[in-house]
Amino acid sequence: MVARSAAALVTHPLHVITLRCMVQFIGRETKYSGLFGSIATIYREEGILGFFAGFIPRLLGDIFSLWICNMAAYLINKYALENGAVCEMKSYSRAFTGFLASILTYPFVLVSNIMAVNNCGLAGGLPPYAAAYTSWTDCWTQLSKEGNINRGNSLFFRKVPAGKSYVVAHKRFY
Repeated sequence: MVARSAAALVTHPLHVITLRCMVQFIGRETKYSGLFGSIATIYREEGILGFFAGFIPRLLGDIFSLWICNMAAYLINKYALENGAVCEMKSYSRAFTGFLASILTYPFVLVSNIMAVNNCGLAGGLPPYAAAYTSWTDCWTQLSKEGNINRGNSLFFRKVPAGKSYVVAHKRFY
């Protein structure tokens, strides 16, 4: 758990830079360009804390994911797969529990990513594209109220976020 937390602490600034570079595509902006330019921009505008925007929900999600994965794997291996009868299945229990943990902790990933770009000066992190949140708990509460806390969680089964409607235009080609 300590190693995973340390890894999150070290890599989160790079994660923030990556997300902001992707989000600037929405407004066709060029505020963040290159690693060193992005570091300078974040430090100049937000200080050292700008590199850790969204860090708390990411850390909590990583810790909960690790706990869920290890607990579920232990329970499966101990009680569901007894006495080596299905020894080869034990290797799959880790993969299954990792998948289960990622589903259960996805809201932490979502909130972390939203907070990393929230109110950073990019169009994608400001209204009307995104709400301005005061804290990660504010973000979590708002997404929960809207029914959007799991938006983007499924690769195959997508849903329109609550409160949104989209018109799909069909164009005929002859």
